[in-house]
Amino acid sequence: MQNNENVDDWINWIEEAISKKHNKYYEFEIFKNIQEIGSGAFGKVFRANWKNFDNYLALKSFYNLNKITLKEIVHENNFYILTWDNKYSLAYQLACSILCLHDEGIIHRDLHSCNVLVHQNSIKLADFGLSKRIDEASNSQSRVLGKVPYIDPKAITDNLKLNEKSDVYSIGVLLWEISSGKPPFHEENYDLSLMYKISKGQREEIISDTPNDYSDLYTECWNGDQNKRPSIHEVVNRLRISLSLSSATIYQQDIFNQIIPTSNESLIPNSIENSLHGELSQIIQNFNNTNANEIYMMSTNNQIKINISSEKNLSIIANEIVDLIFREENRKDESKQHVLDYLNNHNINSEEIYNWLSYNQTNSYSIFLLGYFNYFGIGTPADDGRALNLFINASVQNHILAQYYVGKCYEFGHGMITKDEKLAFVYYEKIANEDYAMGQYQLGCFYTFGRCVIKDFKKASNWHKKAANNGHLAAMLCLGLIYILGKGVDEDHQKAFELFKKSVEGEYPGGITMLGNCYNYGIGISIDKEKAIELYQKAANLGDEIGQHNLTIMYENGNGIEKDIEKAIYWYEQSAKQGFQNAQNKLEILKKS
Repeated sequence: MQNNENVDDWINWIEEAISKKHNKYYEFEIFKNIQEIGSGAFGKVFRANWKNFDNYLALKSFYNLNKITLKEIVHENNFYILTWDNKYSLAYQLACSILCLHDEGIIHRDLHSCNVLVHQNSIKLADFGLSKRIDEASNSQSRVLGKVPYIDPKAITDNLKLNEKSDVYSIGVLLWEISSGKPPFHEENYDLSLMYKISKGQREEIISDTPNDYSDLYTECWNGDQNKRPSIHEVVNRLRISLSLSSATIYQQDIFNQIIPTSNESLIPNSIENSLHGELSQIIQNFNNTNANEIYMMSTNNQIKINISSEKNLSIIANEIVDLIFREENRKDESKQHVLDYLNNHNINSEEIYNWLSYNQTNSYSIFLLGYFNYFGIGTPADDGRALNLFINASVQNHILAQYYVGKCYEFGHGMITKDEKLAFVYYEKIANEDYAMGQYQLGCFYTFGRCVIKDFKKASNWHKKAANNGHLAAMLCLGLIYILGKGVDEDHQKAFELFKKSVEGEYPGGITMLGNCYNYGIGISIDKEKAIELYQKAANLGDEIGQHNLTIMYENGNGIEKDIEKAIYWYEQSAKQGFQNAQNKLEILKKS
């Protein structure tokens, strides 16, 4: 009877905590692909996806409700071998985890180093959203004083309710701790005297050799005035830029990848292996290593086992699609239609392979491809934000295509509030220096048009030449145009003609159109109107809007072909549909006449 009363008390407490918004409540329906992965004395652990996140999280069900002990923390002894790239990465991961909590309306309230697990250069956030309950379970003054350096002084001196800016204050202290490798005020007693000093503005000294942008950020975070602290979004963005510029790779982790340990080593000391969290840690050791071919997707009471032979086929198909994308991006800077053609030619349902990718985020190939499908809306509605996150996750694993697409997202502002061409240039430059044509081509374009760099046709021609030598068809076209203009290089129509001709061998529509121009106007070759029309027609059939426009002019004027206004209007319409302004303007004139 007593046990039942205790259980009722706990249930009432939970319901009250939820109603007062002390704890965040989630409907069970938002979790999907639920799979049991272990059990112990306290309950069962399940692996699941949450909303549209692709990494897995852990769900714990309890046999009995009772007090939950706090996690102990592993402090690894490798701080002094950390580079600033490592420290920026840890800081960025920490800030991202808080950003995700804030975006879900969760204020941590209890953010300090004992709630941050650091393991193999990766940060895992613990006890999020539970701190209020934990504080109530232990009323000792020592517990409160033990957190003094991390607590927003306004909450102490002015008795203000902890809010998002309070978490930002704690982030500032933790960023300092990452830079120093020591707890704040480690040589002082955590007592009322220290609490008073901090409330009067005392802070830790900046560690020597700390980058200015980093120290500026954490000193702004721990500003005594909440209104002068940056938002968590600003913290994340500033760390993202600093990290990108220092290493050309953004180490972003999904919130659930940060909260849940995924390494093959336990994060919990042997002394508490039998505790709830120790038990959970042991179960999660192989959390993401479950055989993808044996995944069970649990939905209500139904269990579906994925066919192993089908799994193997889809795995092969996914790899072939990524290889196809790589070839096409390294040749033409376009690949979507080739992917769609591949799926159609092999009778592959795009939704089927998209779902398979969602359940099999096991390597950089599958992570990138899921991002690609989200980027272009293949098998799912287009979602630039989700695509960018997936590209970033794969780019961390040095996936070249993922790094390239992160660059494209930054260049055009896909998945973010504003574009950032400087960061795009950083990504393209990294790929270009590794001798990949797609990156070399992009640098050539940046220097041609002066995007975030000074316009420089000499550098543009050098990069386009490298890309062209590596077989990039669009780079051949651009280099040919530079030779025609004679900018950054000696004017050479013959070289331009040969470059266009070579791009035609690769069936590049833009190159076909330009070769048609060579025959039409006598550039590097004698004028041949019939050959020009033949090439324009070929380019038009391949969907090149300029080729369609140029073919229209030939029909409209009867130049080398019988005059045909109806065909002229038809091809103007095809070109105009693709947004070619000259065709749109001409079409309006023709329809009025």
